[in-house]
Amino acid sequence: MKSILNPTDNAEFIERINKLTPGAPALWGKMNVSQMLVHCQVITKIALGELTPKKNLFGLLFGRIAKKKLLEEKDFKRNLPTLSEAKIKGDRNFDTEKLGLINDVKKFTAGPDVLSKKPHPFFGPLTVDEWDQLQTKHLDHHLKQFGV
Repeated sequence: MKSILNPTDNAEFIERINKLTPGAPALWGKMNVSQMLVHCQVITKIALGELTPKKNLFGLLFGRIAKKKLLEEKDFKRNLPTLSEAKIKGDRNFDTEKLGLINDVKKFTAGPDVLSKKPHPFFGPLTVDEWDQLQTKHLDHHLKQFGV
């Protein structure tokens, strides 16, 4: 499996992000491409410890089960629920958000020490491998959503 922490795989993700265009149509879901770029930044900032959303009751009850399911070898299912902080509404500047996501993704090349030591707000405590797998699969999922 690819790893966002691996410099070669990380560069591949950045190449894919650079292939996105402002008018890229979504193959599924409600977000436009600019909203997706912001959504992915929210998720990366949680992994990097730069954003700490509050835990919610749903996560406390179902987070471990969901984590186990998402860490399976399969790709993420389409249209899964997300944290309220990652539900992006309104217009966003494509170029600004694309650069923001690229900058966030590059931070992972510094290695596992950049990962948050705090529990995930939905999944709870995560190992380095779990943070890596979830970030890698999440980003891949949304880049596929827009055909790259």
